[in-house]
Amino acid sequence: MEDIRIILVGLWIALMLTYLLGDVMRIFAGDFTPGKIEGKKMTQGMLMLMALLMLIPIIMVVLSLTLFYPAIQWLHIIAAGFLFVFNLAGFRSYPGIYDRFLIVIGLMFNALTVWYAWTWV
Repeated sequence: MEDIRIILVGLWIALMLTYLLGDVMRIFAGDFTPGKIEGKKMTQGMLMLMALLMLIPIIMVVLSLTLFYPAIQWLHIIAAGFLFVFNLAGFRSYPGIYDRFLIVIGLMFNALTVWYAWTWV
């Protein structure tokens, strides 16, 4: 059972690093305008939402190591499922091939997280 926890922690860390890699590459590629998202000025609410979304993998790492089975099993499934749907919905809004590639990798990490959590016994 501890092996599954370690695998799930690794998947959450890999997902978080994939998100950060995409953000860094977007900066270097010039595919963003500082202070704007899709041409709209960022608000404090938008920034807070972004912070909450990026915190999900970090929180899941901590909870993976501290919560007991089976509660953590369902949290993995719910959190990874939510991020899968969220990223899939936004897939078309990313123009760069590198961005779409990284989103597909992130979707695979989410799918693996759900699969490992679902089959956890």
